[in-house]
Amino acid sequence: MIDQLEKREAHLGQVLGSCQDGFRLILPQSDRPRYCLAQLDDYMPLPRCKLPYQTPFSFQLEAKVSGSDLPGTWGFGLWNDPFSAGFIAGGVSRLLPVLPNAAWFFYGSEENHLSLRDDTPASGFHVKTFRSPQIPSFLSLFALPLAPFLCCPFTARTLRRLASKLIREDGRALQIDATVWHEYGLTWEDEEVNFSIDGKTIFQTPVSPRGRLGLVIWIDNQYFRFDSQGKIGFGSLKIKCEQSLSIRNIELTSP
Repeated sequence: MIDQLEKREAHLGQVLGSCQDGFRLILPQSDRPRYCLAQLDDYMPLPRCKLPYQTPFSFQLEAKVSGSDLPGTWGFGLWNDPFSAGFIAGGVSRLLPVLPNAAWFFYGSEENHLSLRDDTPASGFHVKTFRSPQIPSFLSLFALPLAPFLCCPFTARTLRRLASKLIREDGRALQIDATVWHEYGLTWEDEEVNFSIDGKTIFQTPVSPRGRLGLVIWIDNQYFRFDSQGKIGFGSLKIKCEQSLSIRNIELTSP
């Protein structure tokens, strides 16, 4: 299954290495805030209904990053590519967004606010799961008339609260030095997700994703925030110096 991992690059992102000796995902220094991505995945250009994995599934890998406060996001785990990021990276089968289903190790710089709840991590390094109803993607077209109302903080706060009822979410902040090698593990079951670091369980949650998911490993310089005050922001950040995510010893276990 490791041989199915494919490199995804956008703008100046680079993926160096091989499946035998590991990978290094690199974003070079850039004074301009243009989107930059380096990514590995095993699901494009599959349609969402044919993503590779169902429960039970587990993976582990070793990883480290080049800095503790990198601009943008990075991480690794499972998701259903809900917001058409696959289309940006070169896929053509996921043109419309769906509700998120995901379980991953995730880092977001302070510009990010990626939580619909006020009691789960919204930025920094953390583990997170999302569980949503599997609503057909074409129904997202009916949500388009609501987009202008997101400009009003009161309406945006209301829509955020409604979304938090529909999309279940759980997570925990991680207090580790991610700039040195650690072994990260994730086990996905029908009713539970377990996260581990260096062989020790660090978080268990009954909020388990639904449907089929794909493996993604990435680093980029984007941000998105939708905070409790109803403020929305998104864009790309400057990369002050070369930043990277290194991984090795990837193991996947699936029926």
